[in-house]
Amino acid sequence: MIVEDALSGFRRLGLAHLPTPLEPLQRLSAHLGGPRLWVKRDDCTGLGLGGNKLRKLDYVLREAIDQGADTLVSGGVVQSNSQRQVAAAAAKLGLACHLAVYHGRLAPSTVEYEATGNALLNRLFGAVLHDVPWNGDRNGAITALADGLRARGHRPYIVPYGVSNPLGAVAYASTLLEIAHQSEALGFLPAAVVHCSGSGGTQAGLVAARRCLPHTRIVGIDIDAEPGRVRADVLAYAEAAAAQLGQPFDPADVEVVAGHAGPAYGVPHQATIEAIRLGAALEGLVLDPVYSGKGLAGLIALVRSGRWTSGQDVVFIHTGGAPALFAYRHLFD
Repeated sequence: MIVEDALSGFRRLGLAHLPTPLEPLQRLSAHLGGPRLWVKRDDCTGLGLGGNKLRKLDYVLREAIDQGADTLVSGGVVQSNSQRQVAAAAAKLGLACHLAVYHGRLAPSTVEYEATGNALLNRLFGAVLHDVPWNGDRNGAITALADGLRARGHRPYIVPYGVSNPLGAVAYASTLLEIAHQSEALGFLPAAVVHCSGSGGTQAGLVAARRCLPHTRIVGIDIDAEPGRVRADVLAYAEAAAAQLGQPFDPADVEVVAGHAGPAYGVPHQATIEAIRLGAALEGLVLDPVYSGKGLAGLIALVRSGRWTSGQDVVFIHTGGAPALFAYRHLFD
């Protein structure tokens, strides 16, 4: 495949366990009575309890090592899955890690929110946490933190919010390549690949590699309650990643589905809770209320609306996030 040849020109560190499994969701498919559902297990990438960001970091941090960085700098909300994976990677690589922890984007629902889940793991991985107010600028505080460290003689490498930038998108193109190989071996062609979409890099990578599966629709489920902003970011990163991979880019390939994010980012609604319960009870999947749970909620709604027929196959990407579930324990009492 042309995409495979292009990706071979980008070096990875080997942090992530790849390829991740592609598994049938037989019981969920039967329960919903729609298409045959499959799950791409990007929650199984390994390091630091895994997740889709580790696939991006595998490529992005190759650049950090090549530049001689001694510190990784990133940021996110208290229960950010991305921060947790950056902190785990830093520990594995022997690098210092400083994280801008945004407060104010969402109100903590319980005292557990600040102390358990990803917040606990960040501390265990040895990250230095810097509390900063949320002002809507995802990367501003991260850049300021890196500037301060550089002024004190460190060699920081900035990992953007969500590991979302053109190189992160290039890295995530590898997911669609794996799905193409795995689905062919399993004897089916996906009608769609569905996933949660927030900071944009994940969907951008899938779109950039779309020629691996030209008849497959890439469907991003907005989990930020900001579908316009999400689509704009996906367009920018996908176009840049496609250029780096030597692939054609069509803005019409970018589909961001609104209406399944609940009232706001990080605030699960009843459909999210139902999706998490169904995934666990029917398939043994552990989803989180911020990302993967909302993504599955969107997929379930699309299946119930009749978007696909019973003879079609649809792949759901499980992006990880299990540790954050414990910070929302009160929803499942």
